[in-house]
Amino acid sequence: MYSSLREFIQQLEAAGELIRIKEYVNPELEITEITDRISKNQGPALLFENTGTGIPFLINAFGSEKRMCLALGVNHLDDVTSRIELLFKTLMKPKDNIIEKLKMLPQLSQMASWMPKVVSGKGACQEVINMNPDITKFPVMKCWPEDGGPFITLPIIHTKDPNTGIRNVGMYRMQIFAPTITGMHWHKHKVSARHFQEYKKLGIKMPVAVALGGDPVYTYCATAPLPENIDEYMLAGFLRKKKVKLVQCITQDVQVPADAEIIIEGYVDPMEDDILEGPFGDHTGYYSLADYYPKFHITCITHRKNPIYPSTIVGIPPQEDAWLGKATERIFLAPIKMTMIPEIKDMELPIEGVFHNLTIVKIKKEYAGQAIKVTNAMWGAGQMMFNKILVIVDEDIDIHDYKKVAQIISQNVDPQQDFYFSQGPMDVLDHSCSKFSFGGKMCVDATRKLPEELRTSNNNQITKNTDPINSKKLMADFPEIVQVNDSLLTQGISIVFISIQKNRRNHLKEITPLLFEQGELSAIKIIIFLEANVDCSDIKDAIWRFTNNIDPRRDSIIIEQNNNDSSSHIALDGTRKTKEFDNFDREWPNILAMDEKTIHSIDEKWNNLGLGNFISSPSLKYRKQLYKGGAVAE
Repeated sequence: MYSSLREFIQQLEAAGELIRIKEYVNPELEITEITDRISKNQGPALLFENTGTGIPFLINAFGSEKRMCLALGVNHLDDVTSRIELLFKTLMKPKDNIIEKLKMLPQLSQMASWMPKVVSGKGACQEVINMNPDITKFPVMKCWPEDGGPFITLPIIHTKDPNTGIRNVGMYRMQIFAPTITGMHWHKHKVSARHFQEYKKLGIKMPVAVALGGDPVYTYCATAPLPENIDEYMLAGFLRKKKVKLVQCITQDVQVPADAEIIIEGYVDPMEDDILEGPFGDHTGYYSLADYYPKFHITCITHRKNPIYPSTIVGIPPQEDAWLGKATERIFLAPIKMTMIPEIKDMELPIEGVFHNLTIVKIKKEYAGQAIKVTNAMWGAGQMMFNKILVIVDEDIDIHDYKKVAQIISQNVDPQQDFYFSQGPMDVLDHSCSKFSFGGKMCVDATRKLPEELRTSNNNQITKNTDPINSKKLMADFPEIVQVNDSLLTQGISIVFISIQKNRRNHLKEITPLLFEQGELSAIKIIIFLEANVDCSDIKDAIWRFTNNIDPRRDSIIIEQNNNDSSSHIALDGTRKTKEFDNFDREWPNILAMDEKTIHSIDEKWNNLGLGNFISSPSLKYRKQLYKGGAVAE
């Protein structure tokens, strides 16, 4: 694998996957604006050589399937899945005699070679040692206009359990407050947060070290949803087929990769008051709002000579992080199906679902209720506990073909029978929950039904409307409807998107039965409501907004049928929730869009950037959908 980040950059450049930008570009907002244009148009990695700091800046390095494969040293992401499956089969195979057991020795030796090793002396990451550190001298980005300040966005954060000494490596954004002070944004569900609580019980300071750069596998592993007490650097060793060499920090009892670009050493004092951190333009495409998090004190910064600063932006999909998520989808498929849920054949995390909001799974179904069994198992499995909408189909369905999945949902689902609701932990970033990090979940069982699972003998395959509806008449009858997208009907998909201007409490609950009762929508199974300012003709954006804004248990309106020859219906409320119309008490965040000044600045300098044909700002579209106010919608 790679001996350094610069070796990875050389590989990207040789593959035609990187552009060097020599023109000065400001890390405050301008790099985000350029990267957003490039990433949404499947563009290359970018190396900004002039950031005003003397330190080059790398971004979008993981921003395509090809670059993600280059980072992991494979031709296809499924190659990793195959390696893991082979390993599991070898380890789990019965060993009936001494010969079989001896055959395991090479495999065990190989596993030992993945274990990280602490080496003596200093690493390349410690060529320069600064005992008077100043993080503001690095090109740390302010990503979006309403961000609380500049943020380190690609940190590989090392902590230890004070009782066991077991290491955790995670990735949590770090807001810069002063030359030696940042926030430490670890959510309560994360392992580092649990470590922090243990230090708090002991009343002692918590040593922390942050690595930037090195072999790109380290960055991926910091994002990987490994079980607690499994060393991320063992996974890195497996992926790179070579153990990770670690060195001791200068001022903290923490070990870090010797080949990293930059190391930030410091501590968190659990006896100290938290600091107000944020807002931050997050991977959901919305701002995560300001809240209190621990304060990180920097005691030393070490780095290579002439270091390179790696970073990323997150925001409205698609962005670079989508490919880190795709790697996780493929890498963790094998352990899930081989150790917990053997009937799973494949799974897909659509980019528009921003990781946790939407998951599609196909299973080998053999008995009634099996889809629900799989659902309950997945909602209890690690970070899948944050999943909001889970769609389950049969093993013969291509789940990477979203049109086919939607057709199967329309064909096999009887809403009153086949939408299964639960509740539980939700991602801290989920703004739709009525209660912080706790809300509703929904399974859509789109498998073919066995007799025991049917409400009616005809499998509820009631006529699916395949003709466009009379949208003008619908909007005349219901003036609050401002746009209708019925384009999926002609493709055998019984889903209609409606953009609507809510104007009273319980508005959608009142209007839904009327819509399904009247002729235009009486044969439709599913309506998805969106806000009036959302262009529902853009289905990818519609899915992104809908999955972010819905708490499925609270926001689903089912119209049941007593007549077993008629199809039931469901409406899903993907609109913003307010105190006035929805009795919603939490603040609602704004979506992410760049300010007009920065858009104009990049327009003006585009021809000097060496990025080819002009690409207009994606934010021009989303600025039209901004709510009044700043990070918090008014």
